[in-house]
Amino acid sequence: MAGRLLKVSTLATAVFASSRFYLCNRQVDLNDLSIIRFGRAAATTAVITYDYLTAFKDVEYGTDEYWALKSKVHLRSAERLRDLCCANRGTFIKVGQHLGALDYLLPEEYTSTLKVLHSQAPQSSIEEIKQVIREDLGKEISDLFLSFEENPHGAASLAQVHKAVLYDGRIVAIKVQHPKVQRQSSKDILVMEVLVRAVHWLFPDFAFMWLVEEAKKNMPLELDFLNEGCNAERVATMLAHFPFLKIPMIHWDLSTKRILTMEFADGGQVNDSDYMKKHGINVNEISENLGKMYSEMIFIHGFVHCDPHPGNVLVRKCPQSKKSEIILLDHGLYQILEPGFRLDYCRLWQALIKGNMSSVERYSRRMGAGDLYPLFACVLTTRSWAAVNAGISSVPITHSEDIEIRNNASLYIPQISDLLNRVPRQMLLLLKTNDLLRGIETTLQTRASSSSFINIARCCIRAMALRLSSFFTMTDQYNDSIAADTVPIHLSFSRSILSSLINKTPRYLNSST
Repeated sequence: MAGRLLKVSTLATAVFASSRFYLCNRQVDLNDLSIIRFGRAAATTAVITYDYLTAFKDVEYGTDEYWALKSKVHLRSAERLRDLCCANRGTFIKVGQHLGALDYLLPEEYTSTLKVLHSQAPQSSIEEIKQVIREDLGKEISDLFLSFEENPHGAASLAQVHKAVLYDGRIVAIKVQHPKVQRQSSKDILVMEVLVRAVHWLFPDFAFMWLVEEAKKNMPLELDFLNEGCNAERVATMLAHFPFLKIPMIHWDLSTKRILTMEFADGGQVNDSDYMKKHGINVNEISENLGKMYSEMIFIHGFVHCDPHPGNVLVRKCPQSKKSEIILLDHGLYQILEPGFRLDYCRLWQALIKGNMSSVERYSRRMGAGDLYPLFACVLTTRSWAAVNAGISSVPITHSEDIEIRNNASLYIPQISDLLNRVPRQMLLLLKTNDLLRGIETTLQTRASSSSFINIARCCIRAMALRLSSFFTMTDQYNDSIAADTVPIHLSFSRSILSSLINKTPRYLNSST
């Protein structure tokens, strides 16, 4: 213990001493200085670490007093982390939002505290916004837009959105990147990497390098708004058969890497049940349609929108058809699933739904879970091990089960960290997506519905059928070179059944039964 405390105090002293040198310079924005941002992050890390090292020394492990104290330490540490994210802004808020979405993977004190970061994103001044537009589009706002609302319609960790009217009368939403984010992001990620390694040095069980690795890979993509526009068009084409889905159209002539101009689409957040009640929108229909589109993205296409927090998923009554619509925004972060991984994921979910434990173990191990496959199954489904053994589609979700999972999550943090370091990188964003979707279902009180399992099962069957279809296509190409009467009759018969299944699947996917 004394050795760990010495390490912490040495690290903190070095940070404060180096930061002090820069504090005398008052002619710059101190928050822009990397040493200040690093110093603030290191100081917060040191305080949190010291708290965990010293808080429990006089308390017996496993007692009621221990668990009550541990909850308090989690809460005040989460609050310190939240304050750090708000102070450093940009990438820190983005990573904090990611952590806040990891329900059942982190203690509830952390997730509930960090969720507020979705509504505490920073705002850039109108002068900064005008400068970005001037630099990237080469014109003043008045030359580009008939009107431009200076108060942002919404602000996020990396950008903010303004409503404007083009000279032809069309209403658009202009997403403008915060001017300092691009420059600071790589340095911020380096700071996080250094501090996570330092904490891992002190606490070997703390293994959150996966979070830093994901930020390294995904942040450049999220900061490229042209990439976001391409993703939006791709998913709009891919899911065009869903009449309830609205993807705003991109105005490419007014878009750059830091500016994305799109069709303006307004609505209420998907977790706003009061808004839906006021506008006559059926929450069960919205929840089911959300499950349909995400099941198809994951299991059929392997191209998955990975940031479905409520601010990015809006609902409304379509002005023309008067039917309920889901508006999907923020297409910067997508996960592309490799075909082999996607099919194994299909087979794993089929096994989880049926309670086929030998297949659950087999496909969990194939995804890198190893001997932690029971924990992996529980994390993936947010169900208890008893429910997984029985088949998650046959055991109703209860409040007591949710409490049990939350309590167990705080007990198995080292094992969960180990698991997240083992599984393929593709799985990390899927877990984040699953947690965000379940959070929406929990808010709408639709988690107990069986429709999500039905949609998953249908899409898994369809994905496997498409896989077999590609096999038969290859067989047909081979058979073209030989006599038709030598084609095995069972292949011809199977092809006809398979073709019927694939052709009918879209009708089943849109069925409510």
